[in-house]
Amino acid sequence: MKKFQHFVLIVSTVFVVSILAIPKLSYSHCQIPCGIYNDHARIQTMLEDTATIEKSMKLIAELSGKTDAQSQNQLVRWVMNKEAHSQNIISTISDYFLTQRVKADQADYIERLKKHHTVIVAAMKTKQNADIKYAIELRASIEALLPYYPENKK
Repeated sequence: MKKFQHFVLIVSTVFVVSILAIPKLSYSHCQIPCGIYNDHARIQTMLEDTATIEKSMKLIAELSGKTDAQSQNQLVRWVMNKEAHSQNIISTISDYFLTQRVKADQADYIERLKKHHTVIVAAMKTKQNADIKYAIELRASIEALLPYYPENKK
């Protein structure tokens, strides 16, 4: 019995140490100045997320009057899809842009901060609503960031 307890203790210790030692996977930038990420591409990805949100909202509207099980299933899936893409945008702004690209020493810091915050609020509203006007506002708020992150950064 003692051998088994010793074995369990060793396996448990190895498990805990490996969990603590192995870095967690992250879908955002690693927050070190490696310089390999493309800011403009991140803006384009957020615009793609917005297009998906728009499509989700249109299909939610189409499916909302239907009562059959398949339509209800698809309705739930489109709502979840809209939520996920809205959250992707919020995470990209907060985990990437606000932590690494908007800096207090920038001359236009307050303006940049407000514009990035506007994107987060607009994305939050797309989570809370199914009206396409919120997706249009989200798209406009993201497009307002394009001058900060040109395609061909010099």
